[in-house]
Parts: sequence; structure tokens; C-alpha cells
Amino acid sequence: MKIAAAQIACSLGDVGANVQKMRDFSARAKEGGADLVVFPEVADTGYAMPVIQACATPWTEGAVPALQTIAKELSIAIICGVSEREGDSIYNSQVFIDANGKVIGGYRKTHLFTGVPIGEDECFVPGNELKSFPFGGVRLGLSICYDLRFPELYRTLAIEKAANVFILSSAWPFPRLGHFRILAAARAIENQSYMVVSNRAGADDGAAFCGSSTIIDPYGVVLAAASTDREELLLAEISEEVINSVRNKMAVFAQRRPDVYR
Repeated sequence: MKIAAAQIACSLGDVGANVQKMRDFSARAKEGGADLVVFPEVADTGYAMPVIQACATPWTEGAVPALQTIAKELSIAIICGVSEREGDSIYNSQVFIDANGKVIGGYRKTHLFTGVPIGEDECFVPGNELKSFPFGGVRLGLSICYDLRFPELYRTLAIEKAANVFILSSAWPFPRLGHFRILAAARAIENQSYMVVSNRAGADDGAAFCGSSTIIDPYGVVLAAASTDREELLLAEISEEVINSVRNKMAVFAQRRPDVYR
């Protein structure tokens, strides 16, 4: 199975333009043989809290129905970071759409970044549930940006949700580029799982994003990596056999000591 990670810049507040770009990248991914394409965090609106507050819609409107159409027309599954409005609440979410255009499910970001200069908690309500989904013989565990700093989330996805391919949609900024690369590799290595990272390029409202999207295998080998500043499409093969091979050689999960950790 082949998975694509799309590294794109977004037009702040222009949902139509962003959806059109995602259509173009989805078509490229399909041409490259991908079964699934992953897009960055809030790729529908861009990453600026006032814009998200103004543009966020329920998933029956806005970007999600358009992405469903794209998925069905191209026969490719899509995971995309999108804003989600439900009543008076807004969530920083991922939507998972299959190749028939059906919404399989979604994930709401559980860890909101509250540092300077952007306080996500001023815009978003945090999610309270981790999500994983079967796909092509593997199991995808969803996550968004700042989640990457919380190893408990990925260990829980791996053990309790049986995920072995982690999907990260992000808008990670330049000042912490080094952290981004190290943490992504660590999450793959410590959980003997693939890590598929789609990060933003460009800048929104003064925040410059560091690109560096990547696909990492369960042994920590970088299968594909993007630049820090250009729009790019990454493609890599994902194999259940590789996951099993790595886990059989080093039985990390069987040798855990939860009795000590508690």
C-alpha cells in the first residue's frame, strides 16, 4: 500500500482555494499510485484563530463535502486537518474519508497549544477521545500537531487502539524545527510503527511553518522527507510485513513493565 503526505501552503480564509489545491495534490497522489493522501492541520481555513472562528462550519458544509467529492471522483482516501463547528464549539479536527467519498470518522485534537503567540484554547474546545481506523491491512492512529509532544497518546493508540501507522496533520512552526524532527522519529521508533507527517509550508498571520513533512518506518528509517519551505508531495510504501518484522526482532510491547510504571 502506498501513502502520500501533502506539504502545502494555504490561502488564509479562502476555503475554496485551499480545497482546489487539495484536489490538485490528491490527483498527483493518485497518479503516483497512492491509496491515501494526508493533508496538514486546518488545511481548509489556514492556521489563524480569528479566521478559524469566522470560517469554521459543520462538516455538512464547507470543505468536508468538497473533499468527499474529490475522494470519490479520484478513488483515493483522504485524511485532512479541518476546522469543525458543532453548536457553539469549534474543534481542531481531522476527517477521514474513504475512496468512495464516505466519511469513515474523525479525530478532535486533544492537546491544545496555549503558548505565545497563539493560544488555541481561545478558539478550540479539546477533544476527549483517541481514534484509530482499519485501512488496507494496517490500522491508522490519528493525531494533530502539538499531540506529537505527548508520547502517552501514541502508546495508547498503539496498545489500546492497535494502531501501527500514525498519521499527523500539523502546522508546526520554525522555531522548534529540531524538536519536530526528533519527536516524529521517536514516536515511530518507540512504538515500532510508521509515522506519516503532513506539515504546513508558508506562513499565516505571522506564524511561519517549517515544512519537513516526512514518512518514517517502524525502525526509524526516513522513507521520504520534504524541504522546509516548498510545497511537495511525498510518497512511500507502507507494509504490514515490515511492521511485523521489526516487532518480532525486538519484542518491546511484550517486555513492557506496566506494574513498575504505575
